[in-house]
Amino acid sequence: MNRTAIVVGSGPNGLTAAAALASRGVEVTVYEQAGEPGGGARSGELLGSGLVSDLGAAAHPFAVGSPAFRSLDLESHGLEWVHPRYPMAHPLSGQESAILHRDAASTAAQFGPDAAWWLRVHAPVTEHPMDMLENITGPLLRLPPHLLPMASFGLRAAWPATTLARSVFKTPEARALFGGSAAHSMLPLTHPFSAAFGVVFGGLGHSSGWPVARGGTGQIVTALLAVLRFHGVRIHTGSPVTDLRELPAADAVLLDLTPRQVLDLAGTQLSTRYRGWLRRWKYGTGAHKVDYLLDGPVPWTDERTAHAGTVHVVGSFEELVHAEHLTNRGQVPDRPFVLAAQQSMADPTRVSGGRQLLWSYAHVPNGSRADVGPLIDAQFERFAPGFRDRIIARVETPPDALEAWNPNLVGGDIGGGSLRGTQQFLRPAPTLRPYNTSHAGLYICSSSTPPGGGVHGMAGWNAARAVFRDWGRGRR
Repeated sequence: MNRTAIVVGSGPNGLTAAAALASRGVEVTVYEQAGEPGGGARSGELLGSGLVSDLGAAAHPFAVGSPAFRSLDLESHGLEWVHPRYPMAHPLSGQESAILHRDAASTAAQFGPDAAWWLRVHAPVTEHPMDMLENITGPLLRLPPHLLPMASFGLRAAWPATTLARSVFKTPEARALFGGSAAHSMLPLTHPFSAAFGVVFGGLGHSSGWPVARGGTGQIVTALLAVLRFHGVRIHTGSPVTDLRELPAADAVLLDLTPRQVLDLAGTQLSTRYRGWLRRWKYGTGAHKVDYLLDGPVPWTDERTAHAGTVHVVGSFEELVHAEHLTNRGQVPDRPFVLAAQQSMADPTRVSGGRQLLWSYAHVPNGSRADVGPLIDAQFERFAPGFRDRIIARVETPPDALEAWNPNLVGGDIGGGSLRGTQQFLRPAPTLRPYNTSHAGLYICSSSTPPGGGVHGMAGWNAARAVFRDWGRGRR
């Protein structure tokens, strides 16, 4: 008799889990409470008819090299990656922007005395991008499949970003560019292991790049859905599940949910100890999102910045460190760290008539209700004078609205939970089997499990492997 599985939640991880199971003959059904699948990887006409905005995730350094997406061959199902001229830029006051190029040598050349150190710091990822993606997109508490690059990476990764940047880089440009990448962790840059994110994001930019999906991030979901249709997976949208007992019998149930929703859905079926772990789960820094429709490109002081897919808008390394320190203490800085994406510069199919779409969010305290929109506008104006005059329309999505749109984004946390302390390695509980719950046959496959946030599907892929492992041992 065929095995059966149910997936609750249709974000990229849930859809990838369903695809991994169905591709090996499992009969899979997906339940999604929203009216359409995709979770945080959806796109829509937020700013007008024919204008494609990414409602959640935007640029995809992890997706383009994801072992899961490569195995599922999403590009044969219509997904097309588009690379901007530069993966990333970091504007600086009164001087040229620091630019992350598609090759390490060109990036390093702009840093003069820091060039050799820039290459050395990023070498494990720059030189072994696919090996390192396999290492870091699985559970970290295991023997990695590629030991040598992982050992070299570990020597750099364990440091706080502030310590590494101040120890090896002398130029403000190198420090700022490295710090901006490290800040994707949403950790204070004085936190141990925050340097890991600077090394990973910079190294991936040098190698596989930070592309966008042609036609919007939602095209990643469209490709995943094509895989599911091929394998006969049933998807029920507009179908909220409030109690596991509502579901039909299945050999495995996988939850693309964060700990708060897992407790609501399955609390009575979990052990007291496991429930305690989930209750202690901490959510991290929130996002306050602003999408803009402009009458032309952003008027950056350094015009090269207009050709970068992702832009870190905050200023110097010192300003960045200060902003992230305040945010992680529960305060909204006057000059927050703003992460911007200029997808329509690389992908003109998203807009017409010479206009441009600009996607952005600021790091804010979890659940913040502060009026952050004007602060974001002001940060753009600092590095692109005349920016406000270019605005045709804008849509703000503060943390509570993000959570209302996607309940996994608790308090605006787009990463499924803070990476502070042990939560970077023990997600969502202190166990060597992170995808298994205390209830046999019940699994978690969300960004609250390794490797964490981002559109890469690896949490779902790894959870499906855990299911097959258990079935191979006779567990149901």
